[in-house]
Amino acid sequence: MPVRFREYGRTDREEAKDPMSAISHQLRCMVLGAATLLVACATPGGGEPAPAPEKSATPAASGDNGNDPIEGFNRTMYAFNDTVDVYVLKPVAKAYREVLPSPVRTGVSNFFGNLHDPVIMLNNLLQGKVVNAISDLGRFIVNTVVGIYGLFDVASEVGLEKHNEDFGQTLGKWGAGEGFYVVLPFLGPSSLRDGTGIYVDEQVYPPNHMEEGSTRDKLLLLEVVNKRAQLLDASDILEQAGGQDPYVFVREAYRQRRKSLVFDGNPPMEQPDSILFEDDKPAPKSGTKPPAR
Repeated sequence: MPVRFREYGRTDREEAKDPMSAISHQLRCMVLGAATLLVACATPGGGEPAPAPEKSATPAASGDNGNDPIEGFNRTMYAFNDTVDVYVLKPVAKAYREVLPSPVRTGVSNFFGNLHDPVIMLNNLLQGKVVNAISDLGRFIVNTVVGIYGLFDVASEVGLEKHNEDFGQTLGKWGAGEGFYVVLPFLGPSSLRDGTGIYVDEQVYPPNHMEEGSTRDKLLLLEVVNKRAQLLDASDILEQAGGQDPYVFVREAYRQRRKSLVFDGNPPMEQPDSILFEDDKPAPKSGTKPPAR
């Protein structure tokens, strides 16, 4: 029976009859948050591992938190998300990685990566990157047809590069500021701009519009577990590099990585404080008299 896709939106009655949909949606939100947090810690900028902050006897101060006005709420949500990850997501992901061999997990990752390519293509179009959008379309066609619905990444082998774009980056491309920093329940580190981007991208993600609820829920749950299994090693980086205050480490790593993504790895240089470069009269040389007044 062919897989059919539902129309946008579902009624409350449909959701009530499909409790597994709500559960899978919550778990997918959890792993999206974990992925954002852990990938940001692993690659805060252009892909280089994040440097570990110096450890001190007391937790690091938040420093300049002018863009974190709800830090108290954010810290509470950070602790909540971390607890959910430690007691739910991480144990399941470890079992998944132990049971399935690496080639199978790679095929699963390729499959879901292929499903995300149409979303990436649309964002490349919205950003005016027509060549990249055409490449994304080519990737999707090649991997779907030749790669058996994306299980094999044939497109990369023939030179069609995998891109990383989302609607949050699209908004940033056209000048939208990130807004204040916020840690969302289950979703993890975000901002007003990126939170909007997540919502828009989810609306056009193909599995979210499948009519067969059972198939859709199984796919989303599998994606959750597989993505978290991919990030198990990255969680070790956070534990080692987070220092006395991992919240600040994660916040700054997230901001740096998002800025790098918006500017395609070449963010503009921040202007230094002008007060540091005020013109000062040179000090008189030793052994010389000051000029007469």
